[in-house]
Amino acid sequence: MTQTNPQIEKQKVAAVEEIRRHFPALERIHNGRPVAYFDGPGGTQVPRAVVEAMNDYLYNHNANTHWAYPTSHETDEIIENSRHAIADFLNASADEIAFGQNMTSLTFHLARALGRDWNQGDEIVVSELDHHANVDTWRSLERERGVTIRVLPMNTETGQLELDKLSGLLNEKTKLVAIGAASNALGTINDVERVIQIARDAGALSFVDAVHYAAHHLVDVKALGCDFLACSAYKFYGPHIGILYGRKELIEKIDFPKLRPAPDHSPERVETGTQNHEAIAGAGAAVDFLASLAEGGSRRERLAAVFEELQLRQDELTKRLWNGLAAIDGVTVYGPPPDQPRTSTISFTVQNRFSEEVAGKLAERAVFVSDGDFYAQTVVEKLGVKALVRAGCACYTTVEEVDRLIEGVRSL
Repeated sequence: MTQTNPQIEKQKVAAVEEIRRHFPALERIHNGRPVAYFDGPGGTQVPRAVVEAMNDYLYNHNANTHWAYPTSHETDEIIENSRHAIADFLNASADEIAFGQNMTSLTFHLARALGRDWNQGDEIVVSELDHHANVDTWRSLERERGVTIRVLPMNTETGQLELDKLSGLLNEKTKLVAIGAASNALGTINDVERVIQIARDAGALSFVDAVHYAAHHLVDVKALGCDFLACSAYKFYGPHIGILYGRKELIEKIDFPKLRPAPDHSPERVETGTQNHEAIAGAGAAVDFLASLAEGGSRRERLAAVFEELQLRQDELTKRLWNGLAAIDGVTVYGPPPDQPRTSTISFTVQNRFSEEVAGKLAERAVFVSDGDFYAQTVVEKLGVKALVRAGCACYTTVEEVDRLIEGVRSL
């Protein structure tokens, strides 16, 4: 899904020590030790530049939109600038970027809008590997519109989707294929390009959940050819806000539930009510922060250089974490191994220990991990466990922190 400009492959990208200086949260001490944050898959820490952008908006520009006084004009400009930043992040156009409370709310909104034109017997394909924000949102149309849901299975041994079965699930009644770019529970990266092409060949729309993926790999909606894609800024060092990309011609054609006086053009016809302007400012600042980690070139080119370098660093951390955990007696790691397409998120269990207990014991050592099903409930059920412990590496994760996590698990 990532396209890299060969002319910028050797661009200098900030070292991890320099990156860490941007994150005040990393100064926290717990039980006498600096905190190691492995909870990024549930929300990363935030750099100063993002908080400063939000503060600046609230202190100096706070207003509603489209009115004839300076702070309103400034609010319009800040929102438009953030649309352009997110557009560069996804390789889209600014008028195809809509903001909302979160990815789940935006996906429910899109599902209801599309469902207005769908009838009983129409079909949607979802997968067993996905976060339920990309499953139950579409399943809601079973009750509301009589739509049939078909499910692409996952292989529990590999943690990957059984993509060879996808074509058999599609027919002339298929309206949409909803696919996650990466699993927030197992780290699996899916062959989204293949899925979108199969959907297109069947005459169906495609929706991509890139919430987990976008924090690790640079998205290119033009190269993908997807119809819709959603992500969340708080997974890539921004505030809690959802983002929906949709092809402009589709956004302006779909019958979105909206108020009569509300704008009828893309993308504002997607956005209901007054938006979270300070979070929109922060989302744009998060993209600019990432771009600032490289020197020279356009924002998109700098983002490409940064993501390429960060991917190389996280691949090494992932390998070290996977191998370290797998070598411990009584520990089971899940999902694809490091030599398969995956993000730096690893889930595991410890024999005879509840996942919450494992997370609590690690927290005592100032290692913060998450536990549970992470709203990927079907994945956990298919694996035959009650809950998982999840650890994810971010741009600020160090080798020393990975070793602390491994040693903390070994001590159990």
